[in-house]
Amino acid sequence: MKLICSQSDLSSNLSLVSRAVPSRPTHPVLANILLQADAETNQVSLTAFDLSLGIRTSFSAEVLEGGTIALPAKLLVDITSRLPEGEITLDDQSADNTGEGIIVTLKPKSGRYQVRAMGAEEFPELPVIENAEAITLTTAALIEGLKGSLFATSSDETKQVLTGVHLTLKQDTLEFAATDGHRLAVLETTNERPVEGSEQVEVTVPARALRELQRMLGHNSTSEETVAVYLDQGQVVFAWQNQRLTSRTLEGQYPAYRQLIPRQFERQVTLERKQFISTLERIAVLADQKNNIVKVSIDNANQEITLSCEAQDVGSGTESMPAQISGEDIDIAFNVKYLMEGLKELPSSEIQMHLNQSLTPVIFTPLGGLKMTYLAMPVQLRN
Repeated sequence: MKLICSQSDLSSNLSLVSRAVPSRPTHPVLANILLQADAETNQVSLTAFDLSLGIRTSFSAEVLEGGTIALPAKLLVDITSRLPEGEITLDDQSADNTGEGIIVTLKPKSGRYQVRAMGAEEFPELPVIENAEAITLTTAALIEGLKGSLFATSSDETKQVLTGVHLTLKQDTLEFAATDGHRLAVLETTNERPVEGSEQVEVTVPARALRELQRMLGHNSTSEETVAVYLDQGQVVFAWQNQRLTSRTLEGQYPAYRQLIPRQFERQVTLERKQFISTLERIAVLADQKNNIVKVSIDNANQEITLSCEAQDVGSGTESMPAQISGEDIDIAFNVKYLMEGLKELPSSEIQMHLNQSLTPVIFTPLGGLKMTYLAMPVQLRN
């Protein structure tokens, strides 16, 4: 195998795929990145796979001689990222009789580096989903769905299914849902091309894989571009341009989250989102380190809400802001972190807060635009 490529292409693609290289590989070959060079198309593809998450990306190069080889990921990333810009020649000399195994030589403008490689035959194949109908989403819709759901996933490994985002494919929409037991984010995006067949498909995808997807999409794609999504019980594949990400799905029954969202509300508050967030950020400075609680008092007569916090032995703070309120006055308290994280992802300048009692779920929705629902559970106020 022999090829000539640019340092920037090789380095940026290596760093993209290297995120799927396991830190403690269960098998030596998994610590490698598979490099495939095709002389006919002049394309080089790189693949990393930890048996759960797989990333493949490809770029153009001058391929003088095709071939496939497994290269040590960390070493290759570290060397390539430090090489000066310009052309790099990569070639492998398979073992002669010295029993040295495969040696790959990298030749930048000045110097030469040799790295021991492994044969490609041991590298596991990336999963393929047979016969599944592709869902087509624009990059913008997918990024929107991820941004509005990933933050609400759980980091508690004991509740494995909650560490992922639950995807529900309907004929013309893809719904993203995430909950960690304290809050719930649900977001609907439109499929570019409606899917044939009426049955809905549901899978839960690990947050780790979706964060990589989010990073890859944000890295070099336009919002108009489309991504093909293939869902299957056990596996999900995202493919676009010359990139591909595959992930194993999470087992277990995802909570029936739709049942948590109340149908009717006694009170409704319309707020300026940015003002609400900045007021919360100021009050949060005082929100007691132990419990992070902020109290929200809704005052219909004055059409305003007051945020307050009493931090024992430290001090207290209170601040009011205007709001459009329907329904009776009420005091309600939240964990300020959960409140702010959700509000930051609601994509509109004004938001609505829908609530019933001081301890029933509270729903936040953007005014106009995206179909997103954020549910936060209030906490009990100690007198």
